[in-house]
Amino acid sequence: MPELPEVETTRRGLEPLIAGRSIEAFEIREPRLRWPVPSDLDEKLGGRRIARLGRRAKYLLIATDGGTLILHLGMSGSLRYLPDPRSPTQHDHVDMRLAGGGVVRFNDPRRFGSLHFAAEPLDHPLLRSLGPEPLGDRFDGKYLARSCAGRRVAIKQHLMNSRVVAGVGNIYASEALFRAGIHPARQAGRIARRRLDGLADAVRAVLNDAIGEGGTTLRDFVASDGRPGYFRMSLAVYDRAGAPCTRCGLPIRMRRQGQRASYYCAACQR
Repeated sequence: MPELPEVETTRRGLEPLIAGRSIEAFEIREPRLRWPVPSDLDEKLGGRRIARLGRRAKYLLIATDGGTLILHLGMSGSLRYLPDPRSPTQHDHVDMRLAGGGVVRFNDPRRFGSLHFAAEPLDHPLLRSLGPEPLGDRFDGKYLARSCAGRRVAIKQHLMNSRVVAGVGNIYASEALFRAGIHPARQAGRIARRRLDGLADAVRAVLNDAIGEGGTTLRDFVASDGRPGYFRMSLAVYDRAGAPCTRCGLPIRMRRQGQRASYYCAACQR
C-alpha cells in the first residue's frame, strides 16, 4: 500500500508538471472505486486553474480556484502525468485532461482508491478528524506523551491511529519503533517521556529518509512506461522475519497486531 512517503513523492513529482495549468475535463472509465467517483467533476472543476498540489496524511489535494479534488491511492493506486497519453489499459480508471495537452491518469487495479470534491477540503469527513502531520510542528514528544497518557493500547497501534497522528502506516511505524528501541506491543501509557521524545524524532527521521530516497525516482512520473516512481528504502526490520538484526545479529521476529504484521528485534526493543 502506498504510505505517506510514497504519497509525498507523488506530490513532489506531479506538482511542477500541473501547477498553474487548467483542467479541461475528466474522463471516468470506471466510477466504482472505494466510493463512487462523483459524476459532476467536470461541472465542479472543468476550466478551473490548479493552484497547487498538497497532501494531508495519505490524501493528495489538487487545489484549484474553485474547490479541491481529494484523492486517495488506496491499496494499489498510482497517479502519473502523461504528456502524450497512450490508450488506457484495463486499470486506468480516471483521466484528468489538462488544457494544452497531457493528462493526469489514475490507475488502481484493486479499486480501493477514491476521488472526492470538496469546497473546503479540511472540513471533509475524511480529513477533519485527522491528527497532526508527523512532519509538522505540532507533532513532537510533548504531544505524543499527552496522547499516550493513561492509554493501555499497544504503542504501534496508537502510532498508526490517524486521529493521533496522520499518515503513519505499518512499514514506517515498525521502522520508527526499531530506531527508538521500543517494543511494538508495549502499552503506550507505560513509556517514559524521554523515550517518546526519541520516538517522535524517529518517526520524522524514518519518513524523511524514505522521502529522500524516493526523490531519485521522480523521473518515473513522466516515463513512457508509466511506472509510478515508488521505491523501497533500506528497511531494518519490516518484512525481515528471521533475518539478522542490523544491530545485535539476533533474528528479527514477526507478530500479529490488529491484523497487521509487526516486525521487531526482541533484544533491541523493549
